[in-house]
Amino acid sequence: MVLKPRTGNQYAIASGEWSAVVTELGASLRELKWRGEDIIVPFDPDKVIPCCNGWVLAPYPNRVTNGQYSFEGVDYQMPIDEFDRQSSLHGYAYRHMWQLEDLQESHVTLSWRSPDIAGYPFDITVTATYALDDNGLTETFTVHNNDSVNAPWAFGIHPWLANGKRSRGPAITADNEECRLELHCAMHVTVDEHLLPTGEEPVAGIYDLNDGPSLKGRGFDDAWTDITDRGADGSTSAVFTRPDGIAVTITGDKTINSWQVCTGNEIGEPVRQPGVAVEPMTAYADAFRTGKDLVVLKPGDDYATVVTIRARRS
Repeated sequence: MVLKPRTGNQYAIASGEWSAVVTELGASLRELKWRGEDIIVPFDPDKVIPCCNGWVLAPYPNRVTNGQYSFEGVDYQMPIDEFDRQSSLHGYAYRHMWQLEDLQESHVTLSWRSPDIAGYPFDITVTATYALDDNGLTETFTVHNNDSVNAPWAFGIHPWLANGKRSRGPAITADNEECRLELHCAMHVTVDEHLLPTGEEPVAGIYDLNDGPSLKGRGFDDAWTDITDRGADGSTSAVFTRPDGIAVTITGDKTINSWQVCTGNEIGEPVRQPGVAVEPMTAYADAFRTGKDLVVLKPGDDYATVVTIRARRS
């Protein structure tokens, strides 16, 4: 018997100078290359995904305090994923094998229908399409409410943008500090010792990324909101520039309301990634509890989010 990788089937796509691999497990983006360079930090297809690499964060991104929330008068309890922080993390979609819907040379589409589970009994189907062209990667995520009742929804993705080097452990901090990050938001989200939100404050000091500063002295696992750079179509972008001159731009459509950035400084050496996680989200942590930017999907509703990743040499 020949076993497939632990992360399931590997779906490879390519177009021009771009190539990518998406896994059956979680529809995770395992690899993205431009001109042979890693744009995201790849992972071993036959091992546990190390640090949320490439995850689709659904039906919510980030954390929910104590895994508890109320929706339309009903209380729910989700599994606790982070015991030290007593929170539920990044939803359910990454835990399951997704169904292949279409695979062509330059694009792949997978879908996942949520099972009937106590913490999220709502019947939704999420579809993820990864499409490459000469300009880069376009990711389209659509959720459909199959249910006869409303369903709560928030969304994000978790790419670790490669810093262009391959250091391990504590040496990653110095490599990341040579990078620059541009992010146009007016407010920084304050958190408690469990990284759960306590409020918002105007960006200042190390949290002001509007001018694309270097990451020297900036160690983050933080969220930003009140986006100030929206284009005419409502889109927003973050630009990550590496010391080798490659600038990676992640652009989210009008549904993106916040960004999470994690440099990984506090992450243990075995799973720390040589790069920076830059995560576009429709809502930041605890949206299921606070209701901030929470989407209420009515029966039969669809809700789509589009994210693109581009690269250039500066």
